[in-house]
Amino acid sequence: MITYNTDGVKMPKIKKRETTAWIKAVAATYSRRVGEVGYMFVGDEKILEVNREYLGHDYYTDIITFDYDEGDTINGDIVISLDTVRTNAEGLGKDYADELHRVIIHGVLHLCGIDDKGPGEREQMEAAEDRALALLAEMRAATARE
Repeated sequence: MITYNTDGVKMPKIKKRETTAWIKAVAATYSRRVGEVGYMFVGDEKILEVNREYLGHDYYTDIITFDYDEGDTINGDIVISLDTVRTNAEGLGKDYADELHRVIIHGVLHLCGIDDKGPGEREQMEAAEDRALALLAEMRAATARE
């Protein structure tokens, strides 16, 4: 089950059913099933608080993923700062909704075992994000044809 919640911000305009199907499809490409994945959308101050309390980091970030995986089933909590997502989208000249979907799937990719901190890992993560976003576009096109 995938849940979407907020703390101190309005729920972003995402299609929950579509997003859930997409997340499950992406996980399946890594031979993973989705167990319990909880999204919490927050603002910058809340994600800074979470970053300090749980990771000992004193900076803002767009996403924090807590991994509770069990075997081939992904489980975790994913905290996303909508403020930082918006700031990043503006700074990169990207559409906010596109950047939000990139961050949403970024957490799932972490749960599927992809890292982005070591040498060459960032490029692997970006390629995986691009493949996942292409899958979302394909799913949307298929739905539009129905």
